[in-house]
Amino acid sequence: MTSVIKIQERHTADRTHILEDDKPSSLGCFGWFIIIISIIVTIGLFPLTIFMCVKIVQEYERAVIFRLGLIVDRKPKGPGIFFVLPCTDTFRRVDLRTVSFNIPAQEFLTKDSVTVSVDGVVFYRVFDPICSVANITNVDQSTKLLAQTTLRNVMGTKNLSELLSDRDGISFCMQSALDEATVVWGIKVERVEIKDVKLPQQLQRAMAAEAEAVREARAKVIAAEGEMNASRALKEASLVIAESPSALQLRYLQTLNSIAAEKNSTIIFPLPIDIIQHFVSKTN
Repeated sequence: MTSVIKIQERHTADRTHILEDDKPSSLGCFGWFIIIISIIVTIGLFPLTIFMCVKIVQEYERAVIFRLGLIVDRKPKGPGIFFVLPCTDTFRRVDLRTVSFNIPAQEFLTKDSVTVSVDGVVFYRVFDPICSVANITNVDQSTKLLAQTTLRNVMGTKNLSELLSDRDGISFCMQSALDEATVVWGIKVERVEIKDVKLPQQLQRAMAAEAEAVREARAKVIAAEGEMNASRALKEASLVIAESPSALQLRYLQTLNSIAAEKNSTIIFPLPIDIIQHFVSKTN
């Protein structure tokens, strides 16, 4: 929230600085003479010149009017109907809607010397039509080129782990950098998103092997813990059976019941080892 407030304060300060520097210039006596002649001609040919004087801009548009090369009233016109003078006035339409464009994939070296390819998308809009027309030739193309350069500069200061895990932070850094650079053009960068991070094939195989080794090690640890818990349970069960000989017989009958439920034709009867040892001892 503090960063957003600081950005807004910086925009206000930059806008005030722009307005102070761009003071309107005087038309001069010759300029006013041409304007008066244009007004007289417009009134004299009124039925015909009405179609040349009346202009319309949409709700999402603004018109920047140039009169003899100077911006009229230092503010845009619209939306709706406005009037221009023939022969002396020209105007440019400025779209205030949000515009989006894709940043082409940029290959660069990260801070830990890993070659990656990253692309993204930028959303921006014009908040000051006067600055977008008077301060730069092509605001759309300039914003796209600046976004590509900013992407390379910001990504070059990050490690691979930061690049993969902190996309939101990287997007905010790019947005702040673009917003600060384009405020003099009358542009507000609303959002920057990282779309895809492409790694080299060898690095992908190495990371996959590392992740597989970590999973196998974790599986072995879990299996060992299960065996340890099972051995403890069997030890406790053997102690309980040793205290009550009838428990062994009940367990034996329960085992026979579960075998018979599967409709098997063969039933295995366990033979206690103690009986075999008794006959062996007699033979010896």
